Amino acid sequence: MDKTPPKVSPAALIPSTPDAASLLIPSAAPAANVPAEASPEVPLSSSSSAVSKPEDRFDKILKGLTQKATAKQVVYRNVQAAFALLRQVTQTLVAELSRELGPVDPSVIIEYRPVNEMEFHIKFYGDLLMFVLHSNIVTLPNDYGPMSSDYVKADFRRRFFGHIMVYNFMADSIKYQRLDDQGYLVGLLLVDIENHYYLDGVQQLELPAQDIATDLVTAETMRLLVESAMIAAVNNDLLAQPIEDLEKITLKQKLENQQVCHPKKVGFSFARDQA
Repeated sequence: MDKTPPKVSPAALIPSTPDAASLLIPSAAPAANVPAEASPEVPLSSSSSAVSKPEDRFDKILKGLTQKATAKQVVYRNVQAAFALLRQVTQTLVAELSRELGPVDPSVIIEYRPVNEMEFHIKFYGDLLMFVLHSNIVTLPNDYGPMSSDYVKADFRRRFFGHIMVYNFMADSIKYQRLDDQGYLVGLLLVDIENHYYLDGVQQLELPAQDIATDLVTAETMRLLVESAMIAAVNNDLLAQPIEDLEKITLKQKLENQQVCHPKKVGFSFARDQA
């Protein structure tokens, strides 16, 4: 009896081949029990703790603006108010003097001359007083005037002052534009954050005893300054140039100057210089 061999499918005759994935990617080997290599640590910068935080710098700026800048703004407003009061008192005084002098000698004229919001003048006889408000707030050396007082030491804000200066010029220096003529500082008014004042000036002002801890800016204070400055200017006579300076001149000197002779004030001595 013939035995018929079993039928074999054609696919069974083809040897099996691995799929594409098995050819390209080898099977992962089983993980060995080996500790993983530790990654190196990156040290932090040692200087990071030494640098101040932005918040610290911000606080310093804010503190400086709050304390110093704000204080200076208050001082400036105070000295502006003092200058406005000084201007008002000056106008009143000039009107009073003109009213009294008119019947006596009409040729004697006293004038108040506004210049701008920072300056005004008084013209009388051959003199001119310039009152000037400075735009900056300043502090002063520790050995000057009120700086060593307990009042100033008690509050650092009291070290800042607005200041008003009073200069004495010859009236003809302005009239003829003699730019080389000298003027003299007659008085210096300092105003602080509490609206207290300190008045420095020449001996001729004959200032009363002062105490910045109690002296407040008032209309009476401003009038004292104006009257004292006028008295000092009137009593400061003109001094002629030496004759030797007038013996010979060039034509250029004559043409450049409307007047050959340039008298000048005798000058002043500040009270502190005589101490």
